Amino acid sequence: MNRNWNFIIKLEPNPTDLTQHCPNYLGSFIRKKSPTKMRRYTRKHHSSLILLAVISIAVASAIVVFKVSKGLSWHYLASPWTWTSTLGGPFSSRHVIDKRKEKAKEYINLERIWNDDSVKRRGKHRDGSLEMVEAVLAKARALIREASLNPSNSSTSELPDSDYVPQGDIYRNPHAFHRSYLLMEKMFKIFVYEEGEPPLFHYGSCKDIYSMEGLFMSLMEQDTRYRTWDPNEAHVYFLPFSVVMILEHLFDPIIRDKAVMERTVVDYVGIISNKYPFWNRSIGVDHFMLSCHDWGPRATWYVKELYYNSIRVLCNANTSEYFNPKKDASFPEINLVTGEITNLTAHLPPSNRSILAFFAGNLYHGKIRALVFKHWKGKDNDIQIYEKLPVGVSYSEMMKKSRFCLCPSGHEVASPRIVEAIYAECVPVIISQNYVLPFSDVLRWESFSIQVAVSEIANLKNILMGISEERYDRMVENVKKVQKHFLVNDPPKRYDVFNMIIHSVWLRRLNVRIYS
Repeated sequence: MNRNWNFIIKLEPNPTDLTQHCPNYLGSFIRKKSPTKMRRYTRKHHSSLILLAVISIAVASAIVVFKVSKGLSWHYLASPWTWTSTLGGPFSSRHVIDKRKEKAKEYINLERIWNDDSVKRRGKHRDGSLEMVEAVLAKARALIREASLNPSNSSTSELPDSDYVPQGDIYRNPHAFHRSYLLMEKMFKIFVYEEGEPPLFHYGSCKDIYSMEGLFMSLMEQDTRYRTWDPNEAHVYFLPFSVVMILEHLFDPIIRDKAVMERTVVDYVGIISNKYPFWNRSIGVDHFMLSCHDWGPRATWYVKELYYNSIRVLCNANTSEYFNPKKDASFPEINLVTGEITNLTAHLPPSNRSILAFFAGNLYHGKIRALVFKHWKGKDNDIQIYEKLPVGVSYSEMMKKSRFCLCPSGHEVASPRIVEAIYAECVPVIISQNYVLPFSDVLRWESFSIQVAVSEIANLKNILMGISEERYDRMVENVKKVQKHFLVNDPPKRYDVFNMIIHSVWLRRLNVRIYS
């Protein structure tokens, strides 16, 4: 990649029926400007070419480490939001980066803080369009801080909003969130690179456990609020490759050559970084990718800037796999079995819920589930655990009849059962490790869910029985309130899951300042 290290980086405080491959938006590829055609990827590559590619990447990485450590820095400051783990407490960044701390410091020098004057002294050219973008973001930061610190101030507490005003204990800071959301709608601009063709790019499945990946791409392609066709006015840049589609079309389940993902992602970043100046000027900090596949994080390994610097929007938000909530965003896994997005929610009074807790799913899907089955399957009529439901028993009806719905992690941390429980107005019981919950910089998950440590699975019934009726009723009401933020709509509606994902990206962009 052609790199010009001219910029300093500094973190700031903080259709109703969607068919499997979202054909709705395929017409959007018929444009006046035809996108650059990607090279054809094949499974058979000569071994010498692979060796050459590996050596090239290693050399490039060494150059990146050397140059970045000399001229770039990150500075973490306070934020009006607190990141949380599944155990409910404030999220500490220490356990996110402990294992790679020294390696990360080699890549981006966290110790040196540069200011605007240092750029002038080194005689770098200034970028007027970038300065205008940063001026907009600086204004937004100031207004959000004001709303956070002075919630009683009339200028922040009486914000005009005809649709919805966030309030109540489901939010960490409703005033800051409201101000931030309105500013996002007014200011935020996203440039989607046109390079790449379906099915590997701009395209994805909208009917299965990975539906949110395809849905986001589909809705982003059609978007008119945030999307800009002028890259110079964009605040962030979207890399529209689909990990699900790459694996579906290029990955051979017998050969299991994961290098197909590497070649696709590396080549794509190479193309956009050579054609446009935006990746090189910020070393990817203002770029984002999105994936709901378990291998989403793996797809970013192969380009160090993408891994360390860029915003990674992932369902598999696992801090033990180096998910960093200061720059990465968690979004929900939603299993749209048929692709239908109507009638997703249910309404059943708590008094009609006769089952204390319910779970149905594959036993052989991770260690946490195995523990749930070991302690509770067939052991207690109040906690109903099934590997396979009896004939005639409906999964959705069982959720509607249950007070609590168990949501243990499988092989990876994310579980579609969390959103299924919210849709069914069943209080989610999240059993996981190292999972950063979706939108947890805005939502107080402890107000509408129960989070149980893996070590407490054997004590599960006592924990649930110990929740007072008053607290349970309050949590059910909060589950109803928070549904708004997890609903899928086409076209999107304000504050729905699409807009909440965009807001998560907006917050991460606010966390960083790029000096020209």
